[in-house]
Amino acid sequence: MGFIKKGQKCLCQTEASWSYAEQQMLCLDTSSWRTQRPHTEYEKCNRCGLCFVYCPTQCIREDGEKFTPDLSFCKGCGVCAKECPKGAVKMIPEGEYADGCVSR
Repeated sequence: MGFIKKGQKCLCQTEASWSYAEQQMLCLDTSSWRTQRPHTEYEKCNRCGLCFVYCPTQCIREDGEKFTPDLSFCKGCGVCAKECPKGAVKMIPEGEYADGCVSR
């Protein structure tokens, strides 16, 4: 996914699977309010790409070897973890909200 910087705004050059393809999307840094984040156990990952396909904000990046979330745009929704057939992606609590949280 490419980004276009316009002043303080960052626009996605390409659309997500749920967006209107003829318009650019506004991408905001949402990591500051996320209460959980994805963590991938790469030894379990079979590189099927379902996390990449189903991520609603398209923050999963493919580097040729593995899929990695861009945590500056990840909202912590957990869709990647739910869609992973191998259970390689787990959601882990983070930040000040992590105190007392139990991972499921």
